[in-house]
Amino acid sequence: MAGLALATPSFAQSVTPMRGESRSMMDRFAIRVVVGNPYGKMQNFNVRVYDEKFFPVAAHVSPPVARLGPNGTRSVLVIVPFEGAPARRVRICAEGLFGIENSSQLRTQVCGKFLATHLGY
Repeated sequence: MAGLALATPSFAQSVTPMRGESRSMMDRFAIRVVVGNPYGKMQNFNVRVYDEKFFPVAAHVSPPVARLGPNGTRSVLVIVPFEGAPARRVRICAEGLFGIENSSQLRTQVCGKFLATHLGY
């Protein structure tokens, strides 16, 4: 049974890296992630930033929407303010909304976890 599971291909949207650390002397820090589309058709992925409790963070995301072809990837730059804290944990998520044949929709989300340390403190 385990051999069958290993032989079956598994496709999932991705954010790489899934974990990371950053250090900055500025009042903000930058993280570059790559969003991937494993699906067989063009898809849009919104890139959003949340704190460790999944509350939205006011971050600059460029580009905020990654439109990717089949098996495509896109580099996304995220700039997050420290907001006066000596360290900050954030989740950078790629979120998709896909139409299904019976006109329902499926919302997907995959997130990477990142820790940034302010070197000025």
